[in-house]
Formats: sequence, structure tokens, C-alpha cells
Amino acid sequence: METPEQLAAIPGDRVDLAQLMRELATADKPVLITGEDSNAVLISEAQWRAIQETLYLLSIPGMRESIQTGLATAIEDCETELGW
Repeated sequence: METPEQLAAIPGDRVDLAQLMRELATADKPVLITGEDSNAVLISEAQWRAIQETLYLLSIPGMRESIQTGLATAIEDCETELGW
């Protein structure tokens, strides 16, 4: 996950939304839009969908542990056929 220092900062009064959207579609990196009173982070649709999917999966009880176990399992120890 990027820290604010890694984000491309753009002053809010100089935002060209159409250009930002084009850049986000290709660079896939969040953009920090700075304002006088507050800031905002703009992300691509793909990034937003990935965040939503991650949050959904982590909301399922036991899913985090199941994924961690699966990632730690050697490919040779995995099933070759599904039982369902």
C-alpha cells in the first residue's frame, strides 16, 4: 500500500479530471488531490474493485487463515481433483 509520500500530489485547483482518469487507467497508482481545507485520494475502478473484493473476503470468518494456509502449502501437497 502506498504512503502519502508515494502518491502523486496535485493541487485541487488544478485538477483536470478527464486527464486524471486517463492516467489512472494506465498507471494504476492512486493520486493525492490536495485542497486548502482537506485532501482526497483518487483511485482507478480496478483498484476500487480489488479493495472491495479484499474487504469482502476478509469479512468471511476464517477466510484470512484459509488463504494464508493455502499460500503456505507446497503445490505438490495440493489436491489434483476437486471432491465436489
